[in-house]
Amino acid sequence: MTIPSLHRINELSRKQKNEGLTQAEQDEQQQLRQEYLLAIRGQVLSTMSTLKVVDPNGDDVTPEKLRITQQQNASKLH
Repeated sequence: MTIPSLHRINELSRKQKNEGLTQAEQDEQQQLRQEYLLAIRGQVLSTMSTLKVVDPNGDDVTPEKLRITQQQNASKLH
């Protein structure tokens, strides 16, 4: 998944280093960074919620807290 605002974040960062940003651009940059962090956190949580932990013997040792979260997410889909 790509994050649409990433291009603009990088553009503003380059401009900040080279010539500086206006107050409006600084505000935009801060807002875009917050959106970016939310998107990344969502991706990480989404990935983590699908994990299954297996020990060397092949036994499922997924932590109970993760298992409960997975069950809750599955019930939301149905």
